[in-house]
Amino acid sequence: MDVPYDLNSYIRVLKLASTPSTDEFLQVSKIAGAGILLIGFLGFLIFAIMSLLPGVGA
Repeated sequence: MDVPYDLNSYIRVLKLASTPSTDEFLQVSKIAGAGILLIGFLGFLIFAIMSLLPGVGA
């Protein structure tokens, strides 16, 4: 493992990176939030189905 080479590559990547604009940040946040809500709803739906079926689940 060549530490100076690794540090130089990390520094090069950080120099190329830029902070997102407000619009880009809001769009990514909305998409991530929608994904979290979708996964949560899917989990709740599976839990509700498993709870209602006799002999299945807790």
